[in-house]
Amino acid sequence: MRVLAMRDHSEAELRRKMVMAGQRTQFNGRQDSEQGPTDEEIEQVIAWCHQHDFLNDRRFAERFVTSRSHKGYGPQRIRVELQQKGIDRQLIDEMLAACGIDWISLAAELAGRRFGQPLPQAWKEKARVQRYLLTRGFLMDDIQEIFRNFDN
Repeated sequence: MRVLAMRDHSEAELRRKMVMAGQRTQFNGRQDSEQGPTDEEIEQVIAWCHQHDFLNDRRFAERFVTSRSHKGYGPQRIRVELQQKGIDRQLIDEMLAACGIDWISLAAELAGRRFGQPLPQAWKEKARVQRYLLTRGFLMDDIQEIFRNFDN
């Protein structure tokens, strides 16, 4: 419960933490009677958390997308991070589509804060902006759209 009280977790993330807690217990030299949770116990805890709505992958994904986009990350980076946390690809696509975030505006705002307005037009500086936005997880099409809109 303490783990879920801190922040939302995906089912896969909670399962992984429970397994790791059991392995830590064994690693620290505890007696056999104090071993970590069995697979059956883990399943029971997961089912109980679902039943009491402490664990909800949809809610987790929605909050994660909102949180990461507010920190200036693009859809590709958010997608990869959600996959690493065990969220289903279909749910990820659904949440990214439903979030209503204008990724082009977000990327333009981020580039403007980092590199100043107007955005650089020299090839070398433009490449720096593109690399920065790509590492933040924005799509190349969105990045190119920023420069097209700025040129017009």
